[in-house]
Amino acid sequence: MGLNKKKIINDPVYGFVTIPSGLIFDLIEHPYLQRLRYIKQVSMTHMVYPGALHTRFQHVVGAMHLMQLAIDTLRSKDVDISLEEEEAALIAILLHDIGHGPFSHSLEHSLIEGVSHEMISALLMDRLNKEFNGRLSLAIIVFNGQYPRRFLHQLVSGQLDTDRMDYLNRDSFFTGVSEGVISFDRIIKMLTVKDGELVVEAKGIYSVEKFLIARRLMYWQVYLHKTVIAAEQMLIKILKRARMLCQRGEVLSASPAFSHFLYGQLDAVSFVKDPVHLDWFTKLDDTDILSAIKAWESHSDPVLHMLCQRLLQRNLFVTEMRSHDFDQNEIDEVKRKAKQYFGLKDSDIDYLVYHQEVQNSAYNAEKEPIKILNNRGEILEIAEASDLSNLEALSRRVVKYALTYPKELRSVE
Repeated sequence: MGLNKKKIINDPVYGFVTIPSGLIFDLIEHPYLQRLRYIKQVSMTHMVYPGALHTRFQHVVGAMHLMQLAIDTLRSKDVDISLEEEEAALIAILLHDIGHGPFSHSLEHSLIEGVSHEMISALLMDRLNKEFNGRLSLAIIVFNGQYPRRFLHQLVSGQLDTDRMDYLNRDSFFTGVSEGVISFDRIIKMLTVKDGELVVEAKGIYSVEKFLIARRLMYWQVYLHKTVIAAEQMLIKILKRARMLCQRGEVLSASPAFSHFLYGQLDAVSFVKDPVHLDWFTKLDDTDILSAIKAWESHSDPVLHMLCQRLLQRNLFVTEMRSHDFDQNEIDEVKRKAKQYFGLKDSDIDYLVYHQEVQNSAYNAEKEPIKILNNRGEILEIAEASDLSNLEALSRRVVKYALTYPKELRSVE
């Protein structure tokens, strides 16, 4: 007697989400996917918005649900989608984030130099495909954009994909930042296919504009919030300091999986060459990092101790953000104050004072424009179809400059 695999998941954003097939049920149950329950979707954002504790697991299940709605909509408009194509698209979106490491984007290049989550996702998908006897082959082809029917890939990864629709919706729900709320259901209802490409019917144009504006607001208000940036930088510097101490021969307490990456100097080539690294990676999540930070809070190294203690107690550094860059003299002055106030060596100052550039563009017209199908059956790029000069502003890359340092330095002369 087989297990009943037609389960439903109660999602706080969409209500009941149906698991559509036995294969998808088995993938959701797999340890690689279950690991995503222990990785926060928006890293350190809960330091500013306490509700933002939702996980990558919730996000991939939500994105899969939106993919199902999109496919149902397209079928209702006589777009022929086979059951194999449907399952492939659902699997592709379900697995799109499987390669994320602890704290999602924050530690992406800190753990393994030059290895992105997309690269790890691809490696894990290949592993799963072997384990499931090639049943994910079509999903991988769709995911990589190699399938002739472009619209399926565009639903997985494009300017108006189900990934973005879910995370904007979900992140605004859990942060309480209402500017991010999008009419995902209306956008999905307006989707159709023309010449194999995903297009939006003209009457959906305002919902798409609102989606792009919501994306821009969420970036500056949530993902690139100056306090979130400070917390993420502290996390990155903790890892950097711990690694430096390990190289000096100190033994730091960490889980076996975390130790593997802490002591080993891995780059992309060595990571791919030996499958043992991927094995260890699949055992890593936020809890490994957090438990290490709790242990290191009492470490004798003053810099590691201070960073860990402050992060855990939310005694965060401050970030000044500007649209023009900081003068080198200003940065040097903050570093001088830090050195004097905390009694630091020159080599340690960069752990407490950091300068970075952050950028965001809500819409990239060159990469793959959003196409609008007008009432005469013509396809226009959204900027042509819209009466909104806003779109030009939204497609401009906005760059801001951030300087982060301990808040006590504000009062130091």
